[in-house]
Amino acid sequence: MNIINELFGVEGKRVLVTGGSRGIGRSIAEGFVKGGARVYICARDAALCEEVAQSLRAHGHCVAMPGDLSSAEGRKTLAEELGRHEKALDVLVNNAGALWAAPIAEYPEAGWDKVFDLNVKGTFFLVQALLPMLQSAATAENPARIINVGSINAIRIPKHETYAYTASKAALHNLTRHLASQLAPRHITANVLAPGLFPSKMQQASIRDKGMDALVEPIPLRRMADAADMAGTAIYLASRAGSYLTGAVVPVCGGFSTL
Repeated sequence: MNIINELFGVEGKRVLVTGGSRGIGRSIAEGFVKGGARVYICARDAALCEEVAQSLRAHGHCVAMPGDLSSAEGRKTLAEELGRHEKALDVLVNNAGALWAAPIAEYPEAGWDKVFDLNVKGTFFLVQALLPMLQSAATAENPARIINVGSINAIRIPKHETYAYTASKAALHNLTRHLASQLAPRHITANVLAPGLFPSKMQQASIRDKGMDALVEPIPLRRMADAADMAGTAIYLASRAGSYLTGAVVPVCGGFSTL
């Protein structure tokens, strides 16, 4: 085996990517599929979830498991369905998330609850539901991995009024560090991938209104993150090369966090 495969190979790993039907989640799922992993994607839109899984199957193994992870029933159903396919889970990528923007005087409690129910509460209880499968995969030499997709907005406060989102991602970062501490004796690592600007669906309006040049001007590397940045970082965290890293927040932001 050459050194690249030895350090960064993910072939045969069993991987679940939530929010895997578009944007960052799809980029990560595609990277793992092309790397030879057995990938399962979850998203609320069942038709889109299956469509994306079918597309990714052109490159390898990918199964759609649609569901709403903001509810206890949705998390239970996903864990049971995954258990029918695999006896263990090597990598859990918690990417599913919600965002709500509104002026402070108009910010609704319902929006706050929606964001926290998925971004923080949903993540914790999905980890809880899948803990037996993660432990079944974990060894001292090859830990099971939890990769939580946070945000640069948890490190550097944005100008837009996304109060619950920013707070939820900061909570997720700290939750991840807490999980890392508690789960290390069980040989399970937990890390955060914290993206900066990415050309996701929610950024399309900003790109259209402000233009790409204006959006990337404050970023030291002068570009948005792309699919390779997301997939590459997740694969590193899931690979042998990343097996001794836990409790870390990895800002994939082109240097924006340094400003």
